[in-house]
Amino acid sequence: MDALSTIVNASATSLYVSLLSIAFNPTAWNIVARNEYRNKTITRMFGGNARYGCYFLAIMIFSFGVLRDHLYQRALSDQPRVSMLSAPYDTLVPVVLFAIGQLFVVTSTLALGITGTFLGDYFGILMDHRVQGFPFNVLRDPMYVGSTMCFVATALWYERPAGLLVTVYVYIVYLIALRFEGPFTDMIYSKRTSTKKTL
Repeated sequence: MDALSTIVNASATSLYVSLLSIAFNPTAWNIVARNEYRNKTITRMFGGNARYGCYFLAIMIFSFGVLRDHLYQRALSDQPRVSMLSAPYDTLVPVVLFAIGQLFVVTSTLALGITGTFLGDYFGILMDHRVQGFPFNVLRDPMYVGSTMCFVATALWYERPAGLLVTVYVYIVYLIALRFEGPFTDMIYSKRTSTKKTL
């Protein structure tokens, strides 16, 4: 327990706020998106325009993502600083990890487009075919992997071992989210395929 206290300040409120925000994002957006698929709540808010509704949700998801990242950085500032890598790796490793992580996130967004990235399929805005180019030809879920890499990179950059523990938590949260998100998305597309076959 003493060893853990040297790397984790468990009394810092900012740590728990950060953990809450990390869990909130995928949980909330999955609930909102499923409600949208069934009830078209956001679409109705925009006069029946599903695309505007999706853009609104995209802004919300992006904004809360920025807030989550800010809260994570703030939590790290309240945690003990411990050197983890020797020079020059203490700078090189986090920079490379962050760059690759951002590459996965940005190229995923470019490949999917705004509606493909931000749950457009729940609004009925379906893609014509599955994206198979980079980075999806390298990873099944490059956005989640890229985001996780950025969490690791940030912890290493600021030399906060607690950030690495938070990253494990992030990874678990993402795995749980994917267990709900993946099958539901597959159901949407298989339902479209079934509908086409009956026509």
